[in-house]
Amino acid sequence: MKPLSVPERLAKNRFNLDEQECHIEVNQEIAKATGTGRALVACCPAHVYSEEADGTISVEYAACLECGTCLAVAAPGALKWHYPRGGFGVQFREG
Repeated sequence: MKPLSVPERLAKNRFNLDEQECHIEVNQEIAKATGTGRALVACCPAHVYSEEADGTISVEYAACLECGTCLAVAAPGALKWHYPRGGFGVQFREG
């Protein structure tokens, strides 16, 4: 049996989307001023962040792996992040 690649493993995950509460918010002013936006786009393994044409950072929080990489690269105050409420978020199916 061929070992699965990282994208194939990630595709096995299940995401329970909390449509009432986004667990990631970007402070656009701080992100632009500090370059945090580009760091988020470059470092997120799930590609949750993207930069729009006007320089704002959009977030597709439904695909978040909750790994904390964004917290490590974000400037203080540029990112408001917390774990999703109980029962929501990523459910890993592959070890």
